[in-house]
Amino acid sequence: MENIRNFCIIAHIDHGKSTLADRLLEFTDTVSERDAQAQVLDDMELERERGITIKSHAIQMDYMQDKKKYVLNLIDTPGHVDFSYEVSRSIAACEGALLVVDATQGIQAQTISNLYLAIEHDLEVIPVLNKMDLDNAMPDEVKDQIVDMLGCDYEDIIEASGKTGYGVDKILNAIINKIPSPKGKPEAPLQALIFDSVFNPFRGIIAYFRIFNGEIRKGDRVKFVNTEKEYNADEIGVLRLKQEPRQVLKTGDVGYIISGIKTAREVKVGDTITHVEHPCRDIIGGFEDVKPMVFAGIYPTDAEDYEELRAAIGKLQLNDASLTFEPESSMALGFGFRCGFLGLLHMEIIQERLDREFDMSVITTMPNVSYRVVTNKKEIIEVHNPSGLPEQKYIDHIEEPFIKAQIITRTEYIGPIIKLCLDKRGELKNQVYLTTSRVELTVDMPLGEIVFDFYDKLKSISKGYASFDYHISGYRPAKLVKLDILLNGESVDALSTLIHQDNAYAFGRRICVKLKDLIPRQQFDIAVQAAIGAKIIARETIKAVRKDVTAKCYGGDITRKRKLLEKQKKGKKRMRQVGNVEVPQQAFLVVLRLND
Repeated sequence: MENIRNFCIIAHIDHGKSTLADRLLEFTDTVSERDAQAQVLDDMELERERGITIKSHAIQMDYMQDKKKYVLNLIDTPGHVDFSYEVSRSIAACEGALLVVDATQGIQAQTISNLYLAIEHDLEVIPVLNKMDLDNAMPDEVKDQIVDMLGCDYEDIIEASGKTGYGVDKILNAIINKIPSPKGKPEAPLQALIFDSVFNPFRGIIAYFRIFNGEIRKGDRVKFVNTEKEYNADEIGVLRLKQEPRQVLKTGDVGYIISGIKTAREVKVGDTITHVEHPCRDIIGGFEDVKPMVFAGIYPTDAEDYEELRAAIGKLQLNDASLTFEPESSMALGFGFRCGFLGLLHMEIIQERLDREFDMSVITTMPNVSYRVVTNKKEIIEVHNPSGLPEQKYIDHIEEPFIKAQIITRTEYIGPIIKLCLDKRGELKNQVYLTTSRVELTVDMPLGEIVFDFYDKLKSISKGYASFDYHISGYRPAKLVKLDILLNGESVDALSTLIHQDNAYAFGRRICVKLKDLIPRQQFDIAVQAAIGAKIIARETIKAVRKDVTAKCYGGDITRKRKLLEKQKKGKKRMRQVGNVEVPQQAFLVVLRLND
């Protein structure tokens, strides 16, 4: 145990975590030259395409120092705010963390957020100043920021470059000398924490765990405490570049277990594994259930694919514990699922993965957040979906979730950013100058306002320099109304949304204009309307495709033409009564693209 070190790499998005992890793997000869490639641990096609880490990745390295062999268990974590749950799980399985800060950008919002997570779990934090090889690096200025935030000495900060490999030896020395070895009792009953799981079509579900007490041997009879299911440990092993089987894993080790589990519900991230014969008394705490922030309906484009979609989302949930889902049905789209996501990027990634990994073609409805409805009888109902809203006469008031947002930016962008926040019904709470050129803004805002386009607007206003992080601060009463979209007088429930009264008119108008362009013309006029209750607040008309029935009339009396036009008019009227409007898939994405 003395020679084991468990650590993770935390940082803001794009500060060079995965590149630094590559250098550590090369320096310790974990990756051969033949297998070496950029972002070795990012094994998902989407991660490589977008250049971001979506999943935490665990890997074991061996390192010799002072003629002693050390086992280093590294977990590389995502940096985007939507994947912060992955980071919290990784931190729970470690004793130390490398805090990577970009020397060209300095400390960003997600750096601070991840640091607080690490400090809450009493992790030993090693500050690393990355990208020192770049010409625009500002080492002195950024070091001042790190010292202010961490309270460490200037000598503790390791200068490094993930690109060139400079400083990697110092990082490895610091990991061995500063991060404590795991604490635990090897002779105590087995107590291991599941921090991740993946689905393998041939072997079933593979759970990744970290042992806090005791040991596990191949063939042992084990129990998952939360689900109370018992299994045989068919194969256990450690996570190298590929999984390597072992006969025994001891206290402090990080590894995997394969026990032929087929159903996704039987493995819960944050669960405790113990022996059936000598179970441990306590489960491992400090792991809260994830709270989704954004909800949207996911429906198969073909109704017959419903069961396949259920299986696909179940397998995805294994790989991504922050995804929640429950069945629901819609008048317009049939049967589907109400899914909870941590943010819009998370939602986009899930949609993309369903398409690529499971070949599922899906329609996603408008994203919205969860609201609390307080009825006249003072009952509290949680509403994730506008169609779940009770009738207006039963509602006393509606409460919406508020967030405390931290935005770090350069001083020249303060004005436009504050204006953006105020437009989104935000209240500026605090403004702190971190340095002469960087400022941190603290803003209270409704979560529903940042769901759609806030992040994109913030990035474009600040030319990419503003960083954004948030956490839920509670619920507050709000004037919310249900905005319905009607096509030919019929409400399309998949397009309805809950929105603040002040924004309803402008929002309804924009959707109607956009839908007019997206819905193909029919043989009859289609009315596209936005309504609050029985009151229509906006309308657009999609004109009918008309045949020129008077083309064959060359001359003569006007009544000949009138007769033909009247006949056509009657036909169109009859058609409108029986005709139904097909809504194309792009129409459901209209809200996400309202500003294009």
